[in-house]
Amino acid sequence: MPWNESNQPPGGRQNGGPDRQPPRRPQQAPPDFDEVLRLIRERFNAFLGGGGKGGKRSGGTGGGGGGFPPWLRGRSVVLVALVAAAIWAALGFYTITEGKQGVELRFGKFHRTTEAGWHWRVPLVDNLEEVDVQNIRIVFVGYRDIQRTGQKQPVPDESLMLTQDENIIDIQFAVQYDIKDSRHLLFNVTEPPDTVVRQATESAVREIVGRSRMDDVLTTDRDRVASEARQLLQQMLDRYQTGINIRALEAQDAQPPGEVKEAFDDVVKAREDKEREINKANAYANDVLPRARGAAVRITQEAEAYRAQTIARAQGEGGRFSQVLTEYQRAPDVTRTRLYLESLEEVFSNASKLLIDQEGGNNILYLPIDQLVRRRNADSAPPATGGAAVGGGEYAPERSAGRIGRSLLP
Repeated sequence: MPWNESNQPPGGRQNGGPDRQPPRRPQQAPPDFDEVLRLIRERFNAFLGGGGKGGKRSGGTGGGGGGFPPWLRGRSVVLVALVAAAIWAALGFYTITEGKQGVELRFGKFHRTTEAGWHWRVPLVDNLEEVDVQNIRIVFVGYRDIQRTGQKQPVPDESLMLTQDENIIDIQFAVQYDIKDSRHLLFNVTEPPDTVVRQATESAVREIVGRSRMDDVLTTDRDRVASEARQLLQQMLDRYQTGINIRALEAQDAQPPGEVKEAFDDVVKAREDKEREINKANAYANDVLPRARGAAVRITQEAEAYRAQTIARAQGEGGRFSQVLTEYQRAPDVTRTRLYLESLEEVFSNASKLLIDQEGGNNILYLPIDQLVRRRNADSAPPATGGAAVGGGEYAPERSAGRIGRSLLP
């Protein structure tokens, strides 16, 4: 038998024997599986300290127990199990970034919701879904915003709606929303959130617009339509437990269809002219009515004053007449003469002409006092005070009137 085919253990040397190399296999042959396992076991034994300087290998005289050191014999399975358990446990750690929520699924069923930070799940059993709950998303209804060109692309199927008065209106909305419940979003919503919000918004807006008049939606009630549509939209999303929260709903544009836009522009212009004329009329009324009310109050107060004055004068005249009546009942002749003279004095005090009855004669002298006064004023002479000189004597109207009254008495 050749020396290299002696009965030594495969892959080992005899203790103290010469270095003998195992026969080389042809390079074309595939590696032996037993040889690979042997090499792996030797490397593992060397790592655990199973071999010394003598170079004893497994299968030799001193290599019993599979090549493991004495303190590790029979515990290799436990060590491998511990290493595998550590690796398995390490695979369960995960991190949730800020602004997101994690949803753990255990065998496909909801287990719990985790916030931002470090967490642990059962590896190979629990699945993890991350949901962005902080980012505010925007959905356009009735148009699409092309950010590259900065233009709007209309979507007539979403924007054209029917109003209560059976008119068609073209209205567009922008909706801002975020996620408030990631569990409901994952388990109750099968379509993308943008699609759900867009379809629900279109339904809510159609209901609100269908209860409104076209003129109101185009002019004064646009904010009201947006507010009511937002409330109805949130109720719909909560009813279906979508986990979506509506932050804002704004009406971007509301106008009639393009085919009748010119006619509606004329109507809007006429309405504006009407409002302008109404405002001008209100301004004129606000200017005139206060002055008219003031004049009415002044006239009323003057009438009240005249009424009080007239009543007071009448009461005074009534009291005076009562006093005269009392005196007349005491002395009728004297009272009658006095009344007659006072009446003549009152009448002639307002006359500019004077009649003088001469005593002892039948001629009545007429004096044009007004003409004499005007002539004297024309001559810049000081006016006469107290009476006029006639025939070189001073004339006293009171005494003359008294004489005239006495001559005319019966």
